[in-house]
Amino acid sequence: MSALKVLIFSDVVCPWCYLGVTRLERAAALHTIITGQPVEISLRAYQFDPEAPAEAVPARAYYERELGGREEAEAEISKIEAAGKITGIDFDFTEAVRGSTFDAHRMLTWAETTGPGAQRDLAHELWRAHFLEGADISDHDTLAARAGIVGLDIDRADEILAGDDFADEVRMQLATAEEMGIDSVPMIVIDGKYAIQGSQSQDDYVEALGNIAAEIEDSAGE
Repeated sequence: MSALKVLIFSDVVCPWCYLGVTRLERAAALHTIITGQPVEISLRAYQFDPEAPAEAVPARAYYERELGGREEAEAEISKIEAAGKITGIDFDFTEAVRGSTFDAHRMLTWAETTGPGAQRDLAHELWRAHFLEGADISDHDTLAARAGIVGLDIDRADEILAGDDFADEVRMQLATAEEMGIDSVPMIVIDGKYAIQGSQSQDDYVEALGNIAAEIEDSAGE
């Protein structure tokens, strides 16, 4: 049985991406247990704020600006925190800061080339750093250190961050997202043509994977 190929357009400062990818990964594991079919997941770059300044700002201030005020921001943060508790993620916006995510996406694109699981491990490390620890994941030293934590070569990470390696690849991913009309993430694309938009429940993902796998199998048999 061939693997289901899954691309997820996401951003590393998007809490719903963290939730959605985590739930999808768990659903994919269940799908494999139930059906025996592997699911191969790859992340692709999307930026909520392509013009974000190099110097990070408090995440709460960002939400206040984007949502129209403190009350709206706190309501959104409460919603995120509640969804996180259900998923087992303890969001903490006390010290969270937001800056440009372009270099983080360069790191994730590089990580995918280094071996199975590396991109996933780095993505989760960056999400934890941002949402649980208040780390600035636009900072090069932070990015290199987090790459090292998941077993990637720190010297190579420093080299990439000091130059433009993988920048063209990230720009291509961003252009693809724009061409596809993606304006909300996570956007999950399966087998190149089936799309699931937004963060869904784990059960919904399990059902979707099963239905899509069955449809692909039916199409192949025609």
